[in-house]
Amino acid sequence: MTKFQIILTGIFAAFIIIGVAIFAVGGNGSSKDISRVTLWGTIPATDFSGFTQKIGLDQDKTIILTYVEKNIATFDQELVNALAIGQGPDIFFLPQDSILKNQDKVFAIPFQNYSLRDFKNNFIAEGELYLTSSGVLALPFAIDPLVMYWNRDIFSNASLSQVPTHWDEFFSIVPKITEKDTALNIKKTTLAFGEFRNISNAKEIISTLIMQAGSSITVRNEQGVSSTLVTSSGSVNSPAVNALNFYTDFANPAKSFYSWNRALPASKDYFLAGDSATYFGFASELRSLQLKNPNLNFDIAPLPQSRAKGPLTTFGKMNGLAIAKTSKNIAGAFRVASLLTSSDSIAALVPFTILPPVRRDLLSIKPTDAYFSVFYDSAIRSRAWLDPDKNKTSALFQEMVESITGGRNTSTESVNKINAELNLLFKGSVN
Repeated sequence: MTKFQIILTGIFAAFIIIGVAIFAVGGNGSSKDISRVTLWGTIPATDFSGFTQKIGLDQDKTIILTYVEKNIATFDQELVNALAIGQGPDIFFLPQDSILKNQDKVFAIPFQNYSLRDFKNNFIAEGELYLTSSGVLALPFAIDPLVMYWNRDIFSNASLSQVPTHWDEFFSIVPKITEKDTALNIKKTTLAFGEFRNISNAKEIISTLIMQAGSSITVRNEQGVSSTLVTSSGSVNSPAVNALNFYTDFANPAKSFYSWNRALPASKDYFLAGDSATYFGFASELRSLQLKNPNLNFDIAPLPQSRAKGPLTTFGKMNGLAIAKTSKNIAGAFRVASLLTSSDSIAALVPFTILPPVRRDLLSIKPTDAYFSVFYDSAIRSRAWLDPDKNKTSALFQEMVESITGGRNTSTESVNKINAELNLLFKGSVN
């Protein structure tokens, strides 16, 4: 080859190498500019893929997001194991009842990067459970509020044109709907209140009643997290005692509004069978109720409220996007979490989850769908509390209820006991 041919061949080779390099990074900068982020969540992978496609994330050549669907029942244990060996995700779903359990694994986003003012402006009040003095533990991503499902046929047959908006209205409704035989066996009921083990979402229902009565259940301060169940709000009994008295009275056969007992089937199954006028379930249960009994003539209403003066409240299951402290790409993870919780992204998420948005700006636009209008109002009202261990506290709530209905303790004694045991759990958790 001549000297000229050698030079020309070298130039062509250089162009080929450069072209391959550009193709390898998608034609949009160097490979160092690409954020590779892994996210663990509990949304079905097909739904999450459809969501990211809808917001155009799959077209963004600067982000490679890998989503891994996990089973909610084993999520916490898998997360602990993966992080321990350095194979955990960059971002993971952080439910409101796992904040305390997993906060030591979270990188708290400094307020310099996500201001407190922006957080409160963007997200509903329940999202503030993710706030600490050092920053933001997670950006709210999804909210699943507790609502009231009600049987239209049962209410019509009882000549009732309206469903209750306040809990005390059930006192007069129960005698019109609940059917009992001479041995006081319940054949049809108005509401499933009073017990625990056969009432779906019992812990969340009781929590709502306590919060509606005036207690936040828990509080975070400089010393950590503690229970507020025995704090009085000016009445003779604490809000928790008042709430427990109301709840358990519906399982008392001596009351005229007796409507539930431990021998009955699970409350959700009883509603699906058409034998219960109401069911207190989450918005996410709508599709399963429709599928399990397509012939059930039911509707949805906001959860009834207490007559006590205070904010309208229902329980909300929330999921936030938390950045793992062990992530090797904190900046990229924050960028992705911010993108996924933006207004446009959360709006795109709604059709895939069939849940209301977690952002205030989107909730201000009322939907025309009859179900979603209730879901939106309920999302705004959603509250929850800092749970030290969801399984242990569920057992404590069950014992609290059954010690009252079983006559072992008064409601005051039961509340005092769970208050002390909650504080012991808080001392054992990371505050």
